[in-house]
Amino acid sequence: MIVVRNVFRVKFGRSKEAIPIWKDGLALSKRLGSGMKSARILTDIVGDFYTIVFEATFDSLADFERSAGVLMGNAEWESWYQKAVGLVESGYREIFNVVAE
Repeated sequence: MIVVRNVFRVKFGRSKEAIPIWKDGLALSKRLGSGMKSARILTDIVGDFYTIVFEATFDSLADFERSAGVLMGNAEWESWYQKAVGLVESGYREIFNVVAE
């Protein structure tokens, strides 16, 4: 199993606006059949301000790649993405192997 963490630095003061949009993105991902085993949205308590993390688990890296194809090829996802990207200053992705639970 792998964990994919998409870490976004939201524009200053825009977290309250961004969180519902990310919740919509999570619901849309599930509805479109992204293949995620589980997913959650995290926000900062300490560290860099205005950070939102979209974290999901997949059975394999191949499943994650298939998921990206399903989402990025969908017009509804593209519409959601345009809302989200307008609130983001920067971001990065981390991908981890789960070796124990």
